[in-house]
Amino acid sequence: MTNAGAASMLDDMKIFVSKEANRAISFTNKESAFYFTQSHHTNHPEHAYFEGWNIAKRRIFQGYHLYEGGRRLDNQHSQVCVYPYKMVREHGSLTEELWMLDYRNVLEIRLAGSQQPTIGMELRGENVKPIGQEGHILIFAAVAEGWVIAVGSRRLQPLTLEGHIISADAKEEGFCIAAGRTAEEAVALLQDTRGQVDRLKMDRVKRMERLLLENTYLKTTDDTLELALRWLSITMDQLVTRQQGDGIYAGLPWFNEYWGRDQFISLPGAVLVSGQFDTARNILLSFAEFQNTDQDSKFYGRMPNILAPENIDYHTTDGTPRFVIQLQDYVKYSGDTEIIKELYPAVIRSIQGSIDHWMDEKGYLMHADNETWMDARDSQLQSYSPRDTRANDIQALWYNQLLAGVYFAEYMKDDEHAEQWKQIADQLKKNFEKDYRDAEHSYLADRLDKEGNPEFSLRPNQLFAFDMFDDQEFACQAIRTAWEELVYPWGVASLDRRHPLFHPFHLTPYYHKDAAYHNGAVWLWLNGIAIQRMIEAGEEETAYRLFKNMNGMALTKGVVGGLCENMDAYPHEGESWAKLTGAYLQAWSNAEHLRVWYQCFLGVRPDLIRHTLVLAPRIPEEIPDLNYAINVGKGRIAAEYRNEGARVYRYQFQDLSLRARIDISPFEPLEIEIRPDSELRITQADGTLTVTLLDPNHDIIQAMEASVSPARAEQRARHHRILKDVRFAEPMDVQNHPVMR
Repeated sequence: MTNAGAASMLDDMKIFVSKEANRAISFTNKESAFYFTQSHHTNHPEHAYFEGWNIAKRRIFQGYHLYEGGRRLDNQHSQVCVYPYKMVREHGSLTEELWMLDYRNVLEIRLAGSQQPTIGMELRGENVKPIGQEGHILIFAAVAEGWVIAVGSRRLQPLTLEGHIISADAKEEGFCIAAGRTAEEAVALLQDTRGQVDRLKMDRVKRMERLLLENTYLKTTDDTLELALRWLSITMDQLVTRQQGDGIYAGLPWFNEYWGRDQFISLPGAVLVSGQFDTARNILLSFAEFQNTDQDSKFYGRMPNILAPENIDYHTTDGTPRFVIQLQDYVKYSGDTEIIKELYPAVIRSIQGSIDHWMDEKGYLMHADNETWMDARDSQLQSYSPRDTRANDIQALWYNQLLAGVYFAEYMKDDEHAEQWKQIADQLKKNFEKDYRDAEHSYLADRLDKEGNPEFSLRPNQLFAFDMFDDQEFACQAIRTAWEELVYPWGVASLDRRHPLFHPFHLTPYYHKDAAYHNGAVWLWLNGIAIQRMIEAGEEETAYRLFKNMNGMALTKGVVGGLCENMDAYPHEGESWAKLTGAYLQAWSNAEHLRVWYQCFLGVRPDLIRHTLVLAPRIPEEIPDLNYAINVGKGRIAAEYRNEGARVYRYQFQDLSLRARIDISPFEPLEIEIRPDSELRITQADGTLTVTLLDPNHDIIQAMEASVSPARAEQRARHHRILKDVRFAEPMDVQNHPVMR
């Protein structure tokens, strides 16, 4: 595809925003800056404070007003559309374009088509005031102390300043704005940028084109699916930044920093499924540098909870297991064995620190009440949702950390650690099955308390712990219970609606918002594991209903093209959809959505260390066709799917040699050796699965068939009986909830 074709792809992605929708619009410069506004009027109760330009957690200015012929323009009367790379407002004949540039603290505000002699701009914000001039460049103090703003016209002609309004001849067609630590730095950056601004803008466009063509390529006649996944890939990539080395912002506007937990939850969907392996490698190596290596500290071996410009914090239990697990995922996708050698000492420290300081006699990983992802506490530092001392998801993460450790130890031929960690993992799983289940509940206990007693609050954390038991019928029962009590059409609630501490709204005058944060508020990142478990149970059609709702939300609600952090569990009176809350763009919400698309619906799961590839597509019936590509190691899989009576899958393997396991239920799994540049064709029709491997000349290398497996068919039928007619959770009358009385 030509660059011209790719550019039209981005332009075809534009989203019009109505005045009534008044959506959030956000861009980053891929380094440490972001710009936030709303399309017509910035009035969000949580986000409005962050309007404007923010760099490395510092406020530069709080938005701007525009003028034409001395008259201030009103955004509420404008027509707004958003592209992946710019925002456009039409003010009659005048067109406003807002651009950020990659890896530069520079904005361009282009104003074209004016019918008046002058255009003007006023930078808003406390402390923003003129402090000097250098040639045709005006210099202002920023909101944050220690930052300076330089403003020039697009074509280097003189500006005038009347009060706080910067004016230029309309032929200048707008302004360039740079920020620096000193006036000299800001002016030099502005001067360097203006001479090449068109090239820099095109570089930004081309980077996004490459992402969509080379990393996340997708074409389908389902226009909504295609547009949503493209936008979600773009807004996910916004959060992959270089603020403190390579990393992933947890979210915007207030989580523009690296959180260990959030970063490693996000890593697969953000950079692994998209084949951005250099970035993934840099993130892992960068974070490993901040591992606690003080053997006298109880946090020895831990990865940071927060890695911000101003501090490092180690109060998280789950960030460290997730680091090791995602290191394993990275190795499986990339085939990079050198990083195993580089980071194996960090793996040893991560496990040994937990064994020495946090593991109990049963092999459980203990923790404080604020060290799981449900970490909100009140002003007296009391947990709103206490989960000490052995939360179920922490045990599952610890178990998988141990198994990942075994994986690495075996590669490093470290038999002693491999055996030790395997024994702990086996002990842990054996005890878990006994301690977290009982005869009365169709789901897992959320935690064991200090005395070792199970606590059966129904929370979504159990969905992460299905590796800890082998009873698949119980898993289906637990999925059904969770889905009908926790999973609303807009996402997964943090506590079931029948619990006395359930809070139906995140933002309300009835209580502090943190009281609801993990006690009822919906978290969109949890949709990923809920969808995954439903697909694993054979119910991809049910799973897709939630996935499809999220696609629609990215296109029509909240921040343009992305997913937010939270939502209310219940819609407000008179409304049919719950209100979006929390960060307007959250990394793990986007990332988990993308992860389950690739790993669960498309079902592509590589392990290049063992030279294997699982192909287990679970594509919903309503998707008629797909063309997509996935980067694996140094190779690429180009795939095609058609559902025209028979289901036909085609995979072309570029520079890949591995053993593929074809897993399409209810057929017997098949295995076949894939050669470089070969093509695999799979046809599912009339109760038979036909598999053909072709060479580059389309000559048959191997052909085989699979029939329906009676055992798998029976298992699938049992699971379907348990999950038949499963429904989303439904709101109850708010007066049923004690916190609302």
